[in-house]
Amino acid sequence: MNHDAPTLAVSTVIFALRANEAQTKDSGETSAATLWLPLVRRIREPFEGRWALPGGPIGASESLGDAAARNLLETTSLTSRYLEQLYAFGTVDRSPSQRVVSIVYWALVRPDEAERATEGENVRWFAADDLPELAFDHNTIVEYALWRLRNKMEYSRIAHAFLGERFTLTQLREVYEAVLRKPLDPANFRRQIESTNSVVATDERLAGGRHRPPRLYRYNESFGLADNGPLPVT
Repeated sequence: MNHDAPTLAVSTVIFALRANEAQTKDSGETSAATLWLPLVRRIREPFEGRWALPGGPIGASESLGDAAARNLLETTSLTSRYLEQLYAFGTVDRSPSQRVVSIVYWALVRPDEAERATEGENVRWFAADDLPELAFDHNTIVEYALWRLRNKMEYSRIAHAFLGERFTLTQLREVYEAVLRKPLDPANFRRQIESTNSVVATDERLAGGRHRPPRLYRYNESFGLADNGPLPVT
C-alpha cells in the first residue's frame, strides 16, 4: 500500500429502465422494464479487464458536480438532468495500489436518453440487481445506490426523472413497480398519485393502442424531484 496523500476521484452510478432483451427475444413479447446501469471495462491495473463504474480524476479548476458530469459524458456519452451526490467512499484498502477517495454521484436517465449511451467492447449495460464482481468496492457502491433510490421513491417524486415530458399513469406506475420490484394496485395508485398534485392532466392522449387512448400527464413543475409527499408504494 502506498501511503502518499490520497487521490480524489469521482464515480457515477447511472440508472435507467430497460427491457430485458434476452427475455423479449425468447418470448417474442416485450418484457417488463427493470433497472440497468452502464459499466466500463478497465483497461489498466489495478483490476484490468474487470467492469467498473464510470469515473475518473477531478480537474484542478472544476467542481465535483462538473467533474461527475464530464466523466459521465466522456465514458458513456450520457448526460443527465438528474445528477446528485450520493456518498463519499474512502476505505483505506479500497484500492490495492494507492489510497483513493471517491465522491460518488448517481444519475437517472430516461429510456430515450439511455439509447444514446455508447456501447461497445468496453462499455456495456448490466442489470442492476445481477452484476458480476466489479473492480474496487463498486458492488458495494451500487448496492448502496439501489437502497438509496428505492428508499427515496417512497418519500419523493424522483420517479419522474425516468420519464419523458408526457406520460400515462400506467407508465408512471410501471416505474414504481420496476424500481421497487413489486406490483401496485392500478386503481389505488391512480387515486394516491392524483391526490399528491405532482402530476397534471393534459388534453393529449397516447396514440397507437387498440383501445381508447389513455390520457397523458405532465410533471407539476412547482414540485422539485426530491420534494416530500405521500406516494403510492403499498
